[in-house]
Amino acid sequence: MQGNTFTFVRLRYRSGDWDTDQRMPSNILNSLIEYTTLQVAPQEKVIDLGSHEIFQYPFCYLSGHKLVQFDAQEAANFKQYVLNGGFIFADDCNHDIDGLFARSFETQMGQLFGAQALKKIPNTHPVYNTFFKFEKGPPNTSFELNGWGDDLIHDYLKAIEVNGRIGVLYSNKDYGCEWDYDFRNKRFLAEDNTKFGVNIVMYAML
Repeated sequence: MQGNTFTFVRLRYRSGDWDTDQRMPSNILNSLIEYTTLQVAPQEKVIDLGSHEIFQYPFCYLSGHKLVQFDAQEAANFKQYVLNGGFIFADDCNHDIDGLFARSFETQMGQLFGAQALKKIPNTHPVYNTFFKFEKGPPNTSFELNGWGDDLIHDYLKAIEVNGRIGVLYSNKDYGCEWDYDFRNKRFLAEDNTKFGVNIVMYAML
């Protein structure tokens, strides 16, 4: 947030593939404009995880399919950012709890915050009621439902909490790809599937 304007920040990290689901940020920004009174910057901003510029923004997004192995500066920044009250939404594009992104990201979190820090959150967590209500917890994605990948429904999200609030929200559900379409196509959906994205941002901004 610079001034009163929300910026969708994507984190670029040196390992793996950080540049996924390229239409998703503009889709979420459109939903924030459509449903909320939040002032938003019109385009996403890409910032190196190793840059101190990340500390200027309260919300960051990190995704990928491949290895997550932070270098020393990236690791230090990630940990300090979260401990300082920042919010990172990390999304596994493999939608696979045993895939390379999942295994390596969870290992990184254990190294930075402790082996037990990343925990399943209950479906009654405030993130599911911050703006829209999701009484059954995290909504499913079409990638889970169509048999592609591991053919599993992940009925939970994980998080690292700091002082009673989420600092890292972690999904194996591949929301990034679920929301990776031109926002003008939302009118063809029976239900706007980006609404949970609105919840995530509004929770982060509280």
